[in-house]
Amino acid sequence: MGNLSVVIPTLNAASGLRRSLPPLAAFESLDLLRELILADGGSSDETLAIGDAAGVTTARVERGRGVQLAAGAAASTGEWLLFLHADTVLDAGWADCVYDFMANDVNRRRAGYFRFALDDDRFAARILERAVAVRCRWLGLPYGDQGLLISREFYNSIGGYPALSLMEDVALVRRIGRRRLAPVAGRATSSAVRYQRDGYVLRPLRNLLCLSLYFLGAPQRFLRRLYG
Repeated sequence: MGNLSVVIPTLNAASGLRRSLPPLAAFESLDLLRELILADGGSSDETLAIGDAAGVTTARVERGRGVQLAAGAAASTGEWLLFLHADTVLDAGWADCVYDFMANDVNRRRAGYFRFALDDDRFAARILERAVAVRCRWLGLPYGDQGLLISREFYNSIGGYPALSLMEDVALVRRIGRRRLAPVAGRATSSAVRYQRDGYVLRPLRNLLCLSLYFLGAPQRFLRRLYG
């Protein structure tokens, strides 16, 4: 079955790491989890100090999420890779879900993703969570805030993360293909700050516009400005 490396791209991510690292670090003593790696793009806040205090490995790399994810994977040694965003918190039972996925030999040529959730009690958050579930089921487009669990062999065979600062997650799952994506029986809860700030209608519409323009070949610099 092999062991697992968790890779988290960071850039001034202190507030998110304070919530996301403890569930991961608590499992580090078991044989399944080989290492936690922060692929940091030049943080100036307490990100690195939090990582050091948690005993994780920090790789200082060029800024850009796709670049950081690829560099973190290259620096890791596990036979399986779990990519997470810094503000994504896995449920307490995440290890059992990951273990079950890794133990199934069929999944060595597939990738898994968690169920999307937001840390907001409002009804609008539940609507968005359901919309994301539909997107994943019918379009095969889980985003990076749902995590991605993939064997190193399969990851390398499809070329890994591209050097994109935005839509790197979409680019990779398109290489994987909808038929080779499978839900992991667990939940990944992300910060709702962006939706609370920009609105539960305007923010998803902006994301959809960015996705559409990406498919049409819009430059990364333009997409970054639009995404915010």
